[in-house]
Amino acid sequence: MNNGNANFELVTINSALMEKQIVDEILACNEETKQYGLVLNEKQALALAQTRTSALKENKRIEFKGGIVEKLILSFEDSPYISQDNFESILYELIDLFYEIKNSTWDMISDKDLIEFMKAAFNNECCGSVELLSGQVMRLSEHIHRGGNIKEFKLREN
Repeated sequence: MNNGNANFELVTINSALMEKQIVDEILACNEETKQYGLVLNEKQALALAQTRTSALKENKRIEFKGGIVEKLILSFEDSPYISQDNFESILYELIDLFYEIKNSTWDMISDKDLIEFMKAAFNNECCGSVELLSGQVMRLSEHIHRGGNIKEFKLREN
């Protein structure tokens, strides 16, 4: 018996179970987000879970539990720049950006602090633009590389 194939099958099964858990977490957010007119269906939730999986692979990261997509949803739900029309597409970008910045800052920023930073920048200096937010997080990454920390980082208008 080839143990390599058995290990691959276990990883695939575990990945499928994790994805199902993420979909369930995303759908559970609807209870909270519907007060802002934001609701995701099962197909959208699955696509977001797959975006998370792809972002993890692309950034060569491993997560043993979910929660980041849920945290992003619940953090950004009250943004004045998010509506039902752009909710899903903005979440795709936020998921990718989150994992990218976690890598580029060497995990020196907690998930909570990073999400708070992303939301503040998105709602203020970036006026709802994920492209501008990407620029701000790259500046943050450079700041971290120079020995700074998130608490002393100053956002600036683009």
